[in-house]
Amino acid sequence: MGSGQVTSSVPAGSSDFQGKHITVAGLGVSGVPAARALHERGAIVTVVNDGDDARAREQAAQLEALGITVRLGDGDTLPDGTELIVTAPGWKPDKPLFLAAAEADVPVWGDVELAWRLRGPGAAPWLAVTGTNGKTTTVQMLASILKAAGLRTAAVGNIGVSLLDAVLGEEEYDVLAVELSSYQLHWAPSVRAYSAAVLNLAPDHLDWHGSMEAYAADKGRIYEGNKVACVYNVADRRTEDLVREADVEEGCRAVGFTLGTPGPSQLGVVEGLLIDRAFVEMRHKNAQELAEVSDVDPPAPHNIANALAAAALARSFGVPASAVRDGLRAFRPDAHRIAHVADIDGVAYVDDSKATNTHAAEASLASYEQIVWIAGGLAKGAEFDELVARSAKRLRGVVLIGADRGLIREALARHAPEVPVVDLDRTDTEAMLQAVTEARRLARPGDTVLLAPACASMDMFTNYNQRGDAFAEAVRGLGA
Repeated sequence: MGSGQVTSSVPAGSSDFQGKHITVAGLGVSGVPAARALHERGAIVTVVNDGDDARAREQAAQLEALGITVRLGDGDTLPDGTELIVTAPGWKPDKPLFLAAAEADVPVWGDVELAWRLRGPGAAPWLAVTGTNGKTTTVQMLASILKAAGLRTAAVGNIGVSLLDAVLGEEEYDVLAVELSSYQLHWAPSVRAYSAAVLNLAPDHLDWHGSMEAYAADKGRIYEGNKVACVYNVADRRTEDLVREADVEEGCRAVGFTLGTPGPSQLGVVEGLLIDRAFVEMRHKNAQELAEVSDVDPPAPHNIANALAAAALARSFGVPASAVRDGLRAFRPDAHRIAHVADIDGVAYVDDSKATNTHAAEASLASYEQIVWIAGGLAKGAEFDELVARSAKRLRGVVLIGADRGLIREALARHAPEVPVVDLDRTDTEAMLQAVTEARRLARPGDTVLLAPACASMDMFTNYNQRGDAFAEAVRGLGA
């Protein structure tokens, strides 16, 4: 059995780590709290880290002051005597450290697995969300709905708030809204959610997982042991297939969400209303209105799907319909997610810099009728033919930026040869300003200039936030 799939010989419980030799792989957001938590419980902790930069040295000094051993610049060698590895989620399964662990029959957990095992008696149940796109928005919507129902909750996991901090902190919760990435799920063999949702599946992180099948299988782990509901996307058959393959508790139901009219055991949309036909009595005959489509901000199709998934998880926990409506009305999306920046000369400018893969970009493009599309960056092995073919009829023009823009240009030549394309061969800080200026030249009143790059940002920017900020700044400069 490979690394990450091994059942640990270390028992669960906060007192079971006393005297155990545990290696924490990686510093950062997850490694530091994991090392601290294990050290506090009597483990003999060694932290290994690939990097040896200023930030790593600062974190190492803090841990060493507690008596924790830290090895910087060597994340590949398994420390002698290691009985368990707790890894940061991004470390790849084929890393030499994990191959050595498998050879030595040393189990590997992620920080999510550690958090699950450190939960105390009567710990808050988890409503969990994964998917290629939409995870963060859905979890935030879910938390807003749960709060509207008067429940003590927090949005945690792969969302910036450490699950370890939530589980071990002093604040008490009734339920947690948990975002889980495929990386985290890979290293979390015993996590069992109250209810869980897989929003969608599209090729992503295949260099990490090795194949689409392995990626899907790791996403599907979120359904294992579910108690009440496995929520799936009716429009994405693969998510329903994962439900069928899951080993769940007796009585747990499959609940679908759809942008169409819902059938029994589904949530969907009817005449501008979000409708529940899953968590109602006599669901073959009855339905419950939850909210209006206009209560969802923004009411783009993929965001309505996010809202339905969040509603399904909340309803599985017994939340009333009124709380779904109030929670959705109170929710405001994070920056750079189909965010309207400005209207200039009858043209809308929209920042969806978070659309870092083709699946997210396709959903974004489907939200508007006439688009001048700003795209490009690091493709991460993606192919663009399907995206361009499906979106061609909406494109007024395209402005390409970034290292792998040629891949999109070639797809446009094959599937949308009549669409005008501006190819910007520059990666300096002023490139976005020129991209916005060119997009303005191509746009007509009623169009949308849409930054939905379908690529990662690190060729030109620190992250997608900086890319989105550069777009918004350039747009505001046009308005001025």
